[in-house]
Amino acid sequence: AEANLNLGVAYFRAGNLPLAKEKLERARDQDPRNASVHGTLGLLYARLGDDAKADAEFNSALRIATNDPEITNNYAVFLCGHGKVDAGVKRFEQAAANPLYKTPWVAWTNAGFCLRSANRNGDAAAQYERALRAQPTYAEAAYQYAELELAEQKPAIALQRVEAFLAANPKATPELLLTGWRAARAQGDQLWALKLARRLQTDFPNSAQTLVVAGGGAPGSSNNGAGGN
Repeated sequence: AEANLNLGVAYFRAGNLPLAKEKLERARDQDPRNASVHGTLGLLYARLGDDAKADAEFNSALRIATNDPEITNNYAVFLCGHGKVDAGVKRFEQAAANPLYKTPWVAWTNAGFCLRSANRNGDAAAQYERALRAQPTYAEAAYQYAELELAEQKPAIALQRVEAFLAANPKATPELLLTGWRAARAQGDQLWALKLARRLQTDFPNSAQTLVVAGGGAPGSSNNGAGGN
């Protein structure tokens, strides 16, 4: 079962979903009490668009390993992706509260994105605040928060958030830099727009975000959402 689980995960990551399905279902038949098998099958069925099976597998995994924070977080992502915002946020909170979960700020950031998808921006902002208090170097939380502020027509605040993050952290992401660039342009701050464009071109020359800047940019949102564990 363990060998088939490992093969299934490898095929899943490589994008070979038919072989991943074959190996993971075989692992489930060999060891029906393996929570990791059920949790991975939940991810696979979700990718395949079989929501009923995905939900069943996540629940099977959590019946076996009730407090597993990784499975809980992954199930929360699934729930939020299907419009079950309150249930998803509750699961994110459960994962973050688990002392065995090494990255609670990821769960709080995911909860923020989930709430924002339901236009609950105030609640989303509170989750991003929690994430950044717990891990000030987490660029994804800073990016999501700045995106929210930019969407609320607060470019000055969004730019200040990006500036503060960059001043305290040597590493950034292309998503965060592009959001800062868009905020600077919306604010009319040509100096910061130039700085951020140069940073993108230097640090991430082949990124999609750099292409936006190089083209002079229709400043549209690059927000693709959180997730992951």
